[in-house]
Amino acid sequence: MTTYKLNVNDKSHEVDTDPATPLLYVLRDDLALNGAKFGCGLGQCGACTVMVGKEAVLSCLMPVSAVQQRPVKTVEGLGTAARPSPLQRAFIEEQAAQCGYCIAGMIMRAQALLERNPSPSDAEIRRHMAINLCRCGTHMRILRAVRRASGEMKTAGAGNEGAAR
Repeated sequence: MTTYKLNVNDKSHEVDTDPATPLLYVLRDDLALNGAKFGCGLGQCGACTVMVGKEAVLSCLMPVSAVQQRPVKTVEGLGTAARPSPLQRAFIEEQAAQCGYCIAGMIMRAQALLERNPSPSDAEIRRHMAINLCRCGTHMRILRAVRRASGEMKTAGAGNEGAAR
């Protein structure tokens, strides 16, 4: 067992775990952050997607030891039910969730894209989001939600975007 200091959703945490423990297990089991889901455990579905630093990562494949000093962001760190982030609000307004299992991972992958490129083309959105699977087939709604959030975030300006997260 090793003690790891993690910054998750702008809060400091210490966890004692094996270095090979997947980040997903630490988030769910040690920190009670259940937004990221265990889907396949093989990095093939994207249900476990979170952000480490500025990158979307598959937390089922990333050992906690690989996080190092980089901040971790989960869907719980974007907004609340009372005050959703622009991206969460867009997913709600576009009714992009059907069963809901993939949505946290989809939102986190989209968040990473929009932080890197606030005005992605449809082709860029599709390419970036292709890693995450939606078995319910709401891909077109997800695409519309990412486009909507991009537009709202640009309109709101950089000052308000950070406050919503």
